Amino acid sequence: MMISLSLPFPASVPSLKPNRYSRHKISSVRTHQNISFESLQATLIRHANVGHVDEAVSTLDLMSRANLAPDLATYTVLLKSCIRTRNFELGQLVHSRLIESRLQPDAVVLNSLISLYSKCGHWRKAEEIFSSMGGARDMVSWSAMISCYAHNGSNLDAVLVFVEMLESGEHPNEFCFSAAIRACSNRENARIGLEIFGFLLKTGYFGSDVCVGCAMVDLFVKGFGDLELAKKVFDEMPEKNSVTWTLMITRFTQMGSPRDAIALFSDMVIAGFVPDRYTFSSCLSACSELGSLSIGRQLHSWVVKNGLCFDVCVGCSLVDMYAKSAVDGSMDDSRKTFDRMPNQNVMSWTAIITGYVQNGGNDYEAIELYCRMITQGRVKPNHFTFACLLKACGNLFNPKLGEQIYSHATKLGLATISVVGNSLISMYSKCDRIEDARKAFDFLFEKNLVSYNALVDGYTRNLNSDEAFELFNEIENSSAGADAFTFASLLSGAASVGAVGKGEQIHARLLKAGFESNLCICNALISMYTRCGCIEAGFQVFNEMEDRNIISWTSIITGFAKHGFAKRALELYKQMLDSGVEPNEVTFVAVLSACSHAGLIEEGWRQFDSMYKDHGIRPRMEHYACMIDILGRSGHLDKAMQFIDSMPFAADALVWRTLLGACRVHGNMELGKHAAEMILEKDPNDPSAHVLLSNLYASAGQWESVSRIRKGMKERNMVKEAGCSWIEIANKVHKFYVGDTKHPEAKEIYEELDEVAAKIKEMGYVPDTNFVLHEVEEEQKEQYLFQHSEKIALAYGLISTAKSRVIRIFKNLRVCGDCHTMMKYVSVASGREIVVRDSNRFHHIKDGKCSCNDYW
Repeated sequence: MMISLSLPFPASVPSLKPNRYSRHKISSVRTHQNISFESLQATLIRHANVGHVDEAVSTLDLMSRANLAPDLATYTVLLKSCIRTRNFELGQLVHSRLIESRLQPDAVVLNSLISLYSKCGHWRKAEEIFSSMGGARDMVSWSAMISCYAHNGSNLDAVLVFVEMLESGEHPNEFCFSAAIRACSNRENARIGLEIFGFLLKTGYFGSDVCVGCAMVDLFVKGFGDLELAKKVFDEMPEKNSVTWTLMITRFTQMGSPRDAIALFSDMVIAGFVPDRYTFSSCLSACSELGSLSIGRQLHSWVVKNGLCFDVCVGCSLVDMYAKSAVDGSMDDSRKTFDRMPNQNVMSWTAIITGYVQNGGNDYEAIELYCRMITQGRVKPNHFTFACLLKACGNLFNPKLGEQIYSHATKLGLATISVVGNSLISMYSKCDRIEDARKAFDFLFEKNLVSYNALVDGYTRNLNSDEAFELFNEIENSSAGADAFTFASLLSGAASVGAVGKGEQIHARLLKAGFESNLCICNALISMYTRCGCIEAGFQVFNEMEDRNIISWTSIITGFAKHGFAKRALELYKQMLDSGVEPNEVTFVAVLSACSHAGLIEEGWRQFDSMYKDHGIRPRMEHYACMIDILGRSGHLDKAMQFIDSMPFAADALVWRTLLGACRVHGNMELGKHAAEMILEKDPNDPSAHVLLSNLYASAGQWESVSRIRKGMKERNMVKEAGCSWIEIANKVHKFYVGDTKHPEAKEIYEELDEVAAKIKEMGYVPDTNFVLHEVEEEQKEQYLFQHSEKIALAYGLISTAKSRVIRIFKNLRVCGDCHTMMKYVSVASGREIVVRDSNRFHHIKDGKCSCNDYW
């Protein structure tokens, strides 16, 4: 049927130059005199059917020059070929030729044009063509327009067109139902999707085509987040093909059910379906989530057998899988896979760069790869590449490098994309440049919840809890709304400063928001309460959890270990094993720390040996450092040195710093000097090594050596971290430094301190001036002792809290031995319980006794 309509012009008409090679090829075979319409049309259709669109368009050009006008069937074939090969630019060229031909298009041609402009993103042009059709619209027209709106994100328009079609008297077919349901596969329109699903069941189209079943799977997954119902739809589908299997596998992976994805892949193969590149990519992503290297290797061999090892999409998934699944954090297999890829695009470069950044300690390699990418590879980074690179700069504590990379993103026009801006905020936050982080946040044109979370996390990292809470109030009043990460960041902030009052407020607000059963939130609550000194509150949260993962168990074990309750920590570890949860590297750090704090040398050795023997985990540097701590704290310094010599790799600064700390406690000057030399050999600018060595000399009365070290630090502009203590009173954190007099109640604080000192001296307390590491008179040493920040914080706690309340004090450095003794006396004199968190552990002091048993 011919339709007399004015055909809208294409969105943009590309160059009309045909392919010169193809024209020469055709004209060399035939001359204008002996070619016929039928032969040229046959040639054009043959080229179009096999996807040689350039040659087909050249043939069209030849027909026009030979005055052999192509008919509508020819244009239809050409348009469908352009759509099938996604050659949209040539499709628009064909459209312009159709307009020049003055042929009146029929419904078939117009439907193809709607599909063409829909898929190339010119939905308004598709809408214009659809509107011009009037009564000539058929079911294909309606389906094409509904698909167009859904494809371009105008889901409500798609639903309205579906309703308009029903009102016009048309009866939808399976393709129309599929398009309409896909438009409802989102949170906003999911309920409408269910109504359409009910209509679909009545018409009997559910089993008519796999596309309907696929649309229903997406409705339940994307619209309702319900994998169980989606799987029921999948199971009820009378016919399945590789596409349906791959869709269900992909959705399992995306929705956090990687084990189900792998199991479904096995079912697919057993059912006789052949997996394709998309199937393998989804399964490899599932392996990445599981960290299952063995299954990933099996899939890799399958990929090779299926001839897909050079596919870019599969290659990227393999790179990611090997990066995330390596047991020892090695990037070797991931790098080999990347290097063997014949064609590396922005996806593959970003995958390998991301792998290096996520595996930790490989940030320099990530930056080097970026340089290779833009020079040797000549590939332009995308916004995900820049986001990952900025994270690397944050890890390296190198904001200047981050700013250079950000300037490159700006030149490429990617700086305004939120994921790049959010990463810039995080980078500045990690580098302690919170003001620049705030500027980056304010600069963002479109702020999303991730933007807010990045800045909240930045404030909490930099101990700016008041600003974090102000921003949290702003989030709650905005359309963004707080999510689990927001609450987790705020809980982390409260934990960092020991602000249990604020932590409890957040706990109450997240309960109102309905996050009480969120696994991530529960883990953050355990960490917050235990780090704020409320170990039993943290244990209560743990006990009330319905589901626990390795992070839950590790958090509570770490909590009891830090509080000095080694027996309970080890009991919980045994319960974890009995429940079938396998420990990871962090769990063993917690277990070994528990042994260290309690002086359990034999148990420490047993747990260390079990790491690889029973659980296949190779000890890392931090585990060796824990063993050095166990031996060093107990005075076995020679054995600690022997253990360092037996390590399979060279000890790093952390190990030597641990040994140096033990030498300081036990006064081993010779070994302490050796440990300090080893630290400074690896990091000459490490101020902590100089400070520990200086303290070691001071405790031995070698003041000339102390003076020499301090002078050297001054010449190198090394700054010793100032000791400070803080206490939370009425939801406000009060911070004190040595000899601090800036507090508004300083007069009352020092009066209380004098009264307490007099009272406990009567009880037998004698100030231990050995902890004054300055060459001054004995009387002045005692004055220095009573100016320590933890004593000032204690005095403020005594005058500011009710006698029934526990006094919780936090210090950024190791608590002074004299302060520790003084607090035990104060606990008896005042009848108060005192909890102190220092840089190593918690001290629960009550009735003159401490949970550490004076072993710390």
